[in-house]
Amino acid sequence: MSALTLPLQRLFAWKIRGVRWVEIIGVVLVAAMIFSVYVAKAAAARTGSEIADLERQIAQNGRRVRLLRAEVARLEQPARLEVLSRGAGLVPVDVHRQAGVDQLPAIAPIPEAGPQPEPVAAAAAPVDAAAPGSMAAAAAEAEAAQ
Repeated sequence: MSALTLPLQRLFAWKIRGVRWVEIIGVVLVAAMIFSVYVAKAAAARTGSEIADLERQIAQNGRRVRLLRAEVARLEQPARLEVLSRGAGLVPVDVHRQAGVDQLPAIAPIPEAGPQPEPVAAAAAPVDAAAPGSMAAAAAEAEAAQ
């Protein structure tokens, strides 16, 4: 026998209370594998339950979407909308009713009472410092007021 096999044989032959330590380690490893398989199965069962719950929610949402689409189709029926509009006093607009450019002022909405905005000049006028609406005149009036 070689010098290496003797210590190795002694190591594998070492016993704890009549049981070789290699067998004890083997039993512990098998127990650890059994426990890890149990934990993995429990996690897989939990995930399967979550998947089944999500599939059930998807089916419920699909039914809800179909019901909502049916409701929208019912609410958008032209006959229903026509009855509601006639009940509100609305009538269809004549398709031949058109206004020309010269008729636009006549059909423009009536402005409300209140301050009207000043029309903006189309052409740029030279700025006169003494003009009543200029910035320089406003600054001079503010200085004079102080």
